[in-house]
Amino acid sequence: MSDPHLTLEQTHALAMRILTRHRIGEAQAQAIADTVTHAERDECKSHGLFRIPGYVKAAKSGKADGHAVPLIKDLAPGVIHIDSKRGFAPLALKTAYAPLIERTRQQGIAAAGITNTHHFAALWPEVETLAGHGLVAFAFTAALSYVAPAGGTKPLYGTNPMGFAWPRQGHSPLVFDQASSASARGEIQLHLRDGKPIPEGWALGPDGAPTTDPEMALKGAQLCFGGYKGAAIALMVELLAGALIGDLFSFESTAADNGDGGPPTGGEFLLCIDPAKTNGAGSNALAHAEKLFEAIMAQPGTRLPSDRRYEARKRTPEEGITVAPVLYEELQRLAAQ
Repeated sequence: MSDPHLTLEQTHALAMRILTRHRIGEAQAQAIADTVTHAERDECKSHGLFRIPGYVKAAKSGKADGHAVPLIKDLAPGVIHIDSKRGFAPLALKTAYAPLIERTRQQGIAAAGITNTHHFAALWPEVETLAGHGLVAFAFTAALSYVAPAGGTKPLYGTNPMGFAWPRQGHSPLVFDQASSASARGEIQLHLRDGKPIPEGWALGPDGAPTTDPEMALKGAQLCFGGYKGAAIALMVELLAGALIGDLFSFESTAADNGDGGPPTGGEFLLCIDPAKTNGAGSNALAHAEKLFEAIMAQPGTRLPSDRRYEARKRTPEEGITVAPVLYEELQRLAAQ
């Protein structure tokens, strides 16, 4: 029997039906459903429909406010603060885009701190959106304590992803989004669901020994990519998405978490740069960058970050998506409740 198949329109409608039936208001639900559908469109399964039950759990437990309205405050000419009011990050991000873009164009560089929010998605949607307006964009967020520091065996950092996007003339933006851990948390969860071992080097078990068992990995500690190099990046993300904007470190978020399985409480830091205002040489930064991209692609076997997602984006509007049967059954139960 083949896996259940959905169009992107059906994917969005299913997400909306579930979210609005479980204490999540229309505005919050629309932003979440957009984000989840975009992940499925780009074949980013670990951040697509797979995340819907977690959003529901956070709203039903009361950890997150599914009806929250984000509040914007100016902190400086090039700095804005968005209080998510315990809502989910997708709506807070939608609220931040216009003022952040405006201030970046005015100042040449601008930053936004989103606090008191629940981030459960990939970072590429926000940086790609900002790059679509001709801006260079960075995004950073922490999580719950899942990852051991370099040399350690106990969880302390979050998976602490970072996103980066570079605008291109005549092309979709160059985008990358990667955890500072060797894998995203969701990838281990997918391996557990599908009964597959995880690769070596992803995690330690509760006893501190390396493991390929996803269940033991989730009970133990994930590892950073590249050892101490990845751990240094995880530390940087903790500082940017925590102390810098006045929100929680991953271990503080863990201490405050109610264990409902939903997204953690925390913050996100966004930084935007207008390449039209930062090039003292007077040259076209975007045109110059294309020379680098051409040199990369001149070597057989290479590709640019996000190329696979863009290829998937061409297919899925026509072909639709498949959903793992166990997830589909769970989603149908949630939709019927």
